Amino acid sequence: MRKKTERVAEIIVLLKRLYPKAKCSLDFTNPFELLIATMLSAQSTDVRVNIVTKSLFRKYPDPASFARASQVEMERDVKQTGFFRNKAKAVIAASQAIMEKHGGEVPQSMEELTALPGVGRKTANVVLSNAFKAPVGIVVDTHVTRVTGRLGLTKNVDAVKIEEDLMALVPKKEWTNFSHRIIYHGRGICIARKPKCAICKLNELCPSAEEAPG
Repeated sequence: MRKKTERVAEIIVLLKRLYPKAKCSLDFTNPFELLIATMLSAQSTDVRVNIVTKSLFRKYPDPASFARASQVEMERDVKQTGFFRNKAKAVIAASQAIMEKHGGEVPQSMEELTALPGVGRKTANVVLSNAFKAPVGIVVDTHVTRVTGRLGLTKNVDAVKIEEDLMALVPKKEWTNFSHRIIYHGRGICIARKPKCAICKLNELCPSAEEAPG
């Protein structure tokens, strides 16, 4: 197997060819909507979240209305995304913090975003990369964790360490799209239970291809 940096460069080229229009799968019209949608997407699907937020953002059009929402009503509104009690509590608390500490505007730094209730580094990365076009890291979700592990780009299982490994290998200008394309690949080809190695275009660059079932 060739040097890791060379493989990464080739993987990036192939992913561009395979998923030229890859983008964030969550529907949003502003940074706040993306923040809320990403918080709701934990342990859920983007398709499900998009169904929920379509009516949610009509009912609560801004941080102020989220901040005023009742816990019981918000639980009903986000129930379909799963873990709805914790999610309702988090989106209300984050909205209140945005109103009280940031003048109703979503902050634009990793430190300020992750200081919001219920907002971790992955959510902050999604917002910074996609809403503000100012990536400071790489989004690491379950697909990125699985696919980059199988590709031999990291041996870590901790999301922060995986992100550090990938940031060292992937050019910064590619960070946002690399994550989107890996996620697309994880959803369609390099799936969790039985990766479709036989039809995977990254086969020759993947150390797991021969041993993985498929």
